[in-house]
Amino acid sequence: MSDVRHVLVLPDRDAAHEAAEALGERFALSEEPQLVRDALAGEDDAEDAQWLLVLRDSEGRLDAGELDAFAGEWDGWREEP
Repeated sequence: MSDVRHVLVLPDRDAAHEAAEALGERFALSEEPQLVRDALAGEDDAEDAQWLLVLRDSEGRLDAGELDAFAGEWDGWREEP
């Protein structure tokens, strides 16, 4: 069992929430992704923050290319580990 994680970076809260719901449907995840606000230094407004979806992939079944394309649907991207 490995501790592989994927991180999707999304531009705002709404996109992150929509993507989190769609992830479970499209990829049949065994657990919900973790939603994290990633504010840059000096940013207090949630609207100015990026949002991260952290996915655990202990079985190594999620394809990086498919996740890249998925994040792109919300103007986001997948971070390389």
